[in-house]
Amino acid sequence: MIIEPSLVRGLIAAQFPQWADLPVEAVDASGTANAIYRLGVDKTVRLPRTEGSAADVATEHHWLPLLAARLPFPVPLPLAQGVPGEAFPRPWSVCTWLDGTNPRPGDASSASDLLAADLAEFVLALRRIDPADAPPAHRSEPLASRDPATREALAALGGVLDREKTTAAWNEALAAPPFTARPVWVHGDLQPGNVLVAEDRLTAVIDFGCTGLADPAVDLIAAWYLLTAGARKTFRTAVAADDATWTRGRGWALSIALLELAHYREANPVMARIAGHVIDEIVT
Repeated sequence: MIIEPSLVRGLIAAQFPQWADLPVEAVDASGTANAIYRLGVDKTVRLPRTEGSAADVATEHHWLPLLAARLPFPVPLPLAQGVPGEAFPRPWSVCTWLDGTNPRPGDASSASDLLAADLAEFVLALRRIDPADAPPAHRSEPLASRDPATREALAALGGVLDREKTTAAWNEALAAPPFTARPVWVHGDLQPGNVLVAEDRLTAVIDFGCTGLADPAVDLIAAWYLLTAGARKTFRTAVAADDATWTRGRGWALSIALLELAHYREANPVMARIAGHVIDEIVT
């Protein structure tokens, strides 16, 4: 389904007429789950592209206000929930707009110890939130359960990457002791498209569609998706990751990146480029 600004304006006028006079502007984003539009100066409209992302709308509307009060950096606050209709068949959201830019792999922010410390502060604050009644995260499964899909992606990418070294890195991750403790809150997808930065500092974290309870190693993917080697050390020290957790985190980053590269190599060059960068960071 093609989502045009005219569709967004029509949805706003029909369901939230108090905002009908606000300008609607498409946001250039590489994500595949939602079409994003800026509404006025302080709001954003998120329209799910798939049924899976549509299911995240209710989760975010319920949990984001509760999480926001306990986190040290801004997150989107739901303002209104649109209902499905003839014009658009899925639930959708109006949330607060947050300023900042998405970092690019290898840019100055990736080498910033300040950004690494900010990310660690966010991750630790999220882990400390009471897990009572929280849902499982999108990536709550054991890392080992991803083995078949990860090896399938590896096979599909045989001519694109160093298969021997990448396989060795994946085998090392699988050999790490599994997580057996009580799950904690995780964001679940700390990638460049889901964080905002300014002057090499974290300004906000967005898109909580994957959030819930899981192995804390899941959020360590930020070390490879967002940071270079030096800042990665700062991040690891700040989150006090032991060897097993760190190795699982590297495995999560590698598995996610391999599946993304295999899936988006032709369909989404931005996502594919990020995934390729992550794999290079891990293998080298």
